[in-house]
Amino acid sequence: MKEVITLIKEQIQNLPIMFRVSKYQDKSDYQSHYLGIVWAYLYPIIQILIYWLVFGVGLKKGTSGSVDYLTWMVIGITPWFYMNSVTLDASKSIYQQVGMVSKMKFPVSVLPSIKILTNLSSFWAMLACSIILGYLKGGVLPNLYWIQWLYYFFAMICWLLAFGIFNSTVTILVRDYRIFLQSIMRVLFYMSGVLFNFETNAFPAFFVRFLQLNPFFYIVSGFRESMLGEDWFWQKPMLMLIFWLTVLFFLLVGSHLHYKFRARFVDYI
Repeated sequence: MKEVITLIKEQIQNLPIMFRVSKYQDKSDYQSHYLGIVWAYLYPIIQILIYWLVFGVGLKKGTSGSVDYLTWMVIGITPWFYMNSVTLDASKSIYQQVGMVSKMKFPVSVLPSIKILTNLSSFWAMLACSIILGYLKGGVLPNLYWIQWLYYFFAMICWLLAFGIFNSTVTILVRDYRIFLQSIMRVLFYMSGVLFNFETNAFPAFFVRFLQLNPFFYIVSGFRESMLGEDWFWQKPMLMLIFWLTVLFFLLVGSHLHYKFRARFVDYI
């Protein structure tokens, strides 16, 4: 637990640096493009339109009750795109920059967190797009349930921090791990309820319970429950407990591995 406390302290103490670096990375990633930083907002919107055309118009898949599919899909795909990008970017964050950071007074543990901040710009763009489309297409209006969006956003950041520090460390220790992670994320895209509603009688109860153990599934469904006003997060105490225990597990294991091998990261690379 001491290592977890140290990790959190490093995140808090270096927040100003993290924001500056994430802002710089946003600009550097798009500096050679004509539209520049606009792509950070335009790309996720294009992705939403593509999935709407394929699944909303082309395949006509049903969802939850009377909720319009486009509205339902966009609200779920918004946190998924963000979590997927952060997970993959964070997994290679230390591997790509450990040589530079090792020469500076800059804790390596904040590198995965910088990816969390860097990808926030596209997340806000997608969230705004989902709210607008939800109103225009599904008639979704703000209600009291929207307050718990803050809880699910906080839960999402905590999960990404724990999973990020774990993945970024294991990627250095096991070179093939990132390829494995990419494959797993492709599978989880379909198994996290992003495109299809698994919480119906059409699927076996044991299959639904198994999917609910997936932290990505918890966040995606949580965003929908918040935006569409279905349930409060405390109405599912067992799922909430399992989610936070999963976060704690990856945080404990990830921080332990990180501090155990951090001094030798350069040697492994």
